[in-house]
Amino acid sequence: MYSPIKVHLESGKKYAWCSCGLSTNQPFCDGSHKRTPGGEGPMIFEVQESGTKGLCTCKHTKNPPFCDGAHKAIN
Repeated sequence: MYSPIKVHLESGKKYAWCSCGLSTNQPFCDGSHKRTPGGEGPMIFEVQESGTKGLCTCKHTKNPPFCDGAHKAIN
């Protein structure tokens, strides 16, 4: 359920990773955080090298927006 989503990212392009978990466009932000009081906005990021990366969906990673395996500890 919380497995990372693999996406192709291009260097030099900005991405908005959903940090609140409410987006229906996971792992990217769709503005859903605006519906909650004090909703946490997205994390804007770029990658240095183009390629396929696993982006976190459980939101417990210590290396956002990338998956670090934290989802394996969630029941």
